[in-house]
Amino acid sequence: MSSAGEGLSRPLPEQVRLHVVELAAQVLGTMQPPAIPAPLRSIARFDPRKRARLGSAPIAAQLETDKEFREIVAEATAEAWPELVASLEEGNVPPAAEPVLVAAAAYLTRPPGWPGLVEAARADIEQAAAVAEETAQEQTVQRLREELAAQKTAAKQEADRLREQLKTSRTEVADLRRRLHDARERGKRAEERAAEAEAQAQEARAAVAAATGAAESELRKLRERLADAERRLLAGRRAAREGRSIEDARLRVLLDSLQDAAAGLRAELGLPVAISKPADSVDAVTPARPSVRAVPARALADDDPALLDQLLAIPHLHLIVDGYNVTKTGYPALTLVDQRARLLGGLGGLAVQTRAEVTCVFDGAELNGPVQVSAPRGVRVLFSEPGEIADDLIRQLVRAEPPGRAVAVVSTDREVADSVRRMGARPVPAVLLLRRLGRA
Repeated sequence: MSSAGEGLSRPLPEQVRLHVVELAAQVLGTMQPPAIPAPLRSIARFDPRKRARLGSAPIAAQLETDKEFREIVAEATAEAWPELVASLEEGNVPPAAEPVLVAAAAYLTRPPGWPGLVEAARADIEQAAAVAEETAQEQTVQRLREELAAQKTAAKQEADRLREQLKTSRTEVADLRRRLHDARERGKRAEERAAEAEAQAQEARAAVAAATGAAESELRKLRERLADAERRLLAGRRAAREGRSIEDARLRVLLDSLQDAAAGLRAELGLPVAISKPADSVDAVTPARPSVRAVPARALADDDPALLDQLLAIPHLHLIVDGYNVTKTGYPALTLVDQRARLLGGLGGLAVQTRAEVTCVFDGAELNGPVQVSAPRGVRVLFSEPGEIADDLIRQLVRAEPPGRAVAVVSTDREVADSVRRMGARPVPAVLLLRRLGRA
């Protein structure tokens, strides 16, 4: 708010301006609507608590430019503070009057020399503000000093606590180091004891091996003595049969006693009753048992059913059939249900004729649930689990058989044939089984 035209060289102090606006806002609420200045009519309709805050700038401007409105507010001020206004008219300022009220009354009523009164009030306000600021600063300094003292005390307490914790931690570290040293010593002693136990075990195994060798040597000697005694016994029996003299009879009695003693010794030593025959000690090549690898096939075609007949003639043969591989080779136009039924019917007749163990494997990796299949007698029907193909199930079946068992796998899959051949099984083309079943 500038008042240079009225004698003020500077705007009113902010506190004075707010007080003047507050007085004008109160007066504005008591005026009749026609008497209210046009710029302030909308503000006059505000709530009394919001009128001075929301209309501060328009009210101050109206007081500055509208002399009539300012005089109305001055009259209300004279009614509110008659003694203060009268003293100002006389050029006196009450000693106990507040500078803000003095400046506000002087500005509104405009007594002689009012700019000087406003400036004097400004000086008092600024001095009071400086004193208040100095007091606040002193209070702030005092508060900061108190906080600093409190922080120093807290820091000292925290330092003492940390020192105590450090002392405790050092004690714990020393204890842990001592325990670690003791544990290492115990571990070292345990390793030494383990090494000693291992050495003792080695000595014990050597002693057992030596004792075993000695026992085997003694056993060989006893067997030799037993064999000599048996030879003497046989000689004595021959002499008795030939009717020798009484001395020979006595010798027979002696040999019988020796035989009884040998029998008792054999029972005591746990010797086997049967003794290896001389022919068993001769090195020679014994004939091999029938197997799937020994079946001749040079004179037979891969699709000749006679080759499968030779395999089925092997005792205890396990015939594993890759189901869909065979059906899709022989009759792919049929549905899967009809393919399974036709193949299983043929395998059932083959199992009855040959008495071979027959397992038919179907791929169940993409099935949503179990499939109902009527398996013929003598035929085992298996489906691979979800996520597993029939080839893997076939390999598991071959791997489950003991070494030496005759196993034949019917499949035209080259990878399956190579893998089962490495495991000792005989791969058979699917067309071979189809021709054999067609012949039946």
